[in-house]
Amino acid sequence: MKRSALLLAALLCCSVAADSDAPKRPRILGIEGVTIYVSSVDEARAFYNTVFDQIPKNCPKCKQPLNLNISPNKFQSILLAPSHPPTPSNRIAEITFCTDNVAALRSYFVANKIDVGSLGGPGVKYLSVTDPEGHKISFLETDGVLKDPRLQAIQSRGGYEREIIHAGFIVHDRTDIEHFYKGILGFRPYWHGGMKDDQTDWVSMQVPEGVDWLEFMVNVAPDADQRLRGIMNHIAIGTTDIHAMQKKLTDNGVKLTEQPKIGRDGKWQLNLYDPDDTRVEFMEFTPTQKPCCSEYTGPHPKP
Repeated sequence: MKRSALLLAALLCCSVAADSDAPKRPRILGIEGVTIYVSSVDEARAFYNTVFDQIPKNCPKCKQPLNLNISPNKFQSILLAPSHPPTPSNRIAEITFCTDNVAALRSYFVANKIDVGSLGGPGVKYLSVTDPEGHKISFLETDGVLKDPRLQAIQSRGGYEREIIHAGFIVHDRTDIEHFYKGILGFRPYWHGGMKDDQTDWVSMQVPEGVDWLEFMVNVAPDADQRLRGIMNHIAIGTTDIHAMQKKLTDNGVKLTEQPKIGRDGKWQLNLYDPDDTRVEFMEFTPTQKPCCSEYTGPHPKP
């Protein structure tokens, strides 16, 4: 064998060895929780308590829970975080995902030159990073029960599923964001669409080993007002029947300002707004009609 061939073989061998030694990304299973900035803890807690049935029934003397952790189901949480002036441009303060190995994920981030903090306090396997546009995302180690089919039945509350199926935020540089989530974290395209058939205003990317997704809200002016930012930076709760959910919310005393409608993605949805105008979107798990703009390229969540 010629010297040049031997050298090439040696280089290829070293390259393969280096690739095999590189840290592998552990599984990212779904959304564990979302932290939302609120200007008034009492007003926000009253809103979310009512929306998610956090106030005990048939107990006139019972007070609202004092904690700021809202539980839409047994596996996920919405944490209310007091905000201070100046008003944050994005009230979705943090999105937390489930992973099966936080230590391995930290090594993976380090190998990919992503700044990452410590692994959390004693007994808490948690880490956080910021994406290229400053959105805080974090990861909590779990044994995967969030998507365990054996436990799907107890995710229902009163016969209505209440699972955080996606969260959305404004994105200005789609290329950088998609490189981070798709290229590094392994998120998968789910759907994209817009107000018009020939434009893209929303890009949905599913977690690598699950069906929850992030929705990138693009084409939003940098000087958008707080009302528009609240519409764009949002969370979505899955349900099987949007009209039954509408009745449930109304019966609970929620004052609705909009009616259910079929979105451009072909799914029924109903929008609510918390006291700071952050949108809480109820959405059916599966589409009722053909979506605009593009076909779905991933599986739909199930109740």
